Amino acid sequence: MNPLVWLQQVGAVVLTFGMVIFLHESGHFFVCRWLGVRVEKFAFGFGPELLGITGKSGTRFSICAFPLGGFVKPAGEDIEEYNGQPDEYFSQAWYRRLLIVYAGPVMNYLLAFTLFTVVIAVKGVGEPGNQPVIGNMMTSYPADAAGLQIDDKVLAVDGKTVGNWEELAAEIHKHPSESITLRYERGGREASIDVTPKKDETSGHGVIGIMPKLDYHSVGLLAAAKEGAHECYALTAFTIKTIGSKIWKRERPDLAGPVGIVQMVSRAAKSGAEDLINLIGLISVAIGFFNFLPVPLLDGGHGAMYLWEGISGKRLTKEAVATANGIGIAFLVSLLIFATYNDVLRIKNDRALRHRPASAQTQ
Repeated sequence: MNPLVWLQQVGAVVLTFGMVIFLHESGHFFVCRWLGVRVEKFAFGFGPELLGITGKSGTRFSICAFPLGGFVKPAGEDIEEYNGQPDEYFSQAWYRRLLIVYAGPVMNYLLAFTLFTVVIAVKGVGEPGNQPVIGNMMTSYPADAAGLQIDDKVLAVDGKTVGNWEELAAEIHKHPSESITLRYERGGREASIDVTPKKDETSGHGVIGIMPKLDYHSVGLLAAAKEGAHECYALTAFTIKTIGSKIWKRERPDLAGPVGIVQMVSRAAKSGAEDLINLIGLISVAIGFFNFLPVPLLDGGHGAMYLWEGISGKRLTKEAVATANGIGIAFLVSLLIFATYNDVLRIKNDRALRHRPASAQTQ
């Protein structure tokens, strides 16, 4: 791989993880300061400190060796080390702690909203075109695994000419789990390739993970902000619907772990700044949404405990917090292992598809 391309991809990964997680922690930090909670440390990255300075408030601001995120440590955050000082975390009323924990995911949504709005304000609102030209692709879906690329123009499906996107979609939808041959044009040259559409569990249609090229028209800043907010809402609604459907049908969720996210970011970096910015926004929404869930050890898990404290009027105990944290660690480690397994399996399947006997013949 070209060293410059490799550095570009590494930089994109660091930027993505750094921006999304660092700004998440910034939400916690600023609300702590606003409420008068002393913050002992605010670090960019993890591991050994490379550079650091202690502010007037006593907060240690650090840049650490591994720049993939960051963390904030309020004084008295650990209930076992809590001393009862008025500027400590657990000295705050339950609703003030609630503001602190939910500030992180709120910041993720604000980041996504800002990124989406900027892209729309600069480029305009995109509307799906009707030409059978691939405008975007879903990672690890059949089209991606088979080797199709953005800007490929599909000319025919199983020998039947398609003149627009509707005809292309209709032909693909007819063949769930059945191999089809696509004839396409790339850079002025024609080729054919076999693809097996994946069956969409909701509609029963065959899908290969391609989207039409967008036609853009300019809009004002207010309209761009409205579209940016709608994008955040649509992504959240889609996530809820997908998770709900998987649970209802007792299907294995298709989760992407760190390996899969790094893959997506690397590909987006090669596609261009717009794709990378949109992907950062999407990941930020996903992290924000995940941290709103009442999962122990995550922000939402802490929030659920504080809400229960407020409703019951009973102060949290060390035992209750320790039990919740133990459950949270077990759940998150299991989720990480499962997502990484999904990533490895996806990569293995992709490589198997890419290295099968070639059916594409240049004409």
